Amino acid sequence: MLEDDFYCTIKFKGGDEIFAKVAADVDDDRTMLLVSNPIVVEEVKLRGTTVGHKFEPWLKSTSDDMFMVNIDDVLTMSESEDIEMILYYQEYIRKMHKGNHAQIDRKMGYLSSVQDAKEVLEKLYKSS
Repeated sequence: MLEDDFYCTIKFKGGDEIFAKVAADVDDDRTMLLVSNPIVVEEVKLRGTTVGHKFEPWLKSTSDDMFMVNIDDVLTMSESEDIEMILYYQEYIRKMHKGNHAQIDRKMGYLSSVQDAKEVLEKLYKSS
C-alpha cells in the first residue's frame, strides 16, 4: 500500500544525505521508500557565514528520477515543512527536467571548426 508522498531529508547509514519527495510503500514484510528526484544540498559559505545553497543530483551517472530505497538503509529521516526549501527544490527540479542548457551562438564568443581551433592552439603552444 503506497502512502501519501511528502518532502523530507533522508540520512543514509552510508553517510549520504538527500532531500526529496518521498512515498512509503508498505508490504507485508518490509517497507520501501519511493524517492523522487533526490538532490544533495550543500551550504555555500563566504567568510564563515552561510550565504546560500548548492543543489546537485544525488546520482550523477543516471537520468532516472525515481528510486526504491529499503528503509533498512536509512539512519534517519525528517519530514520537511520548510516552504522556502520546498520551493527551491521544486524550481531546481523544474529546471532539470526542462533541460535548462544554453544554446551556443556567436554572441557567446568565437566559434570555429575543429581544424581552425587546432591550428590556433598549436600556434599558441609553439609561441609560449
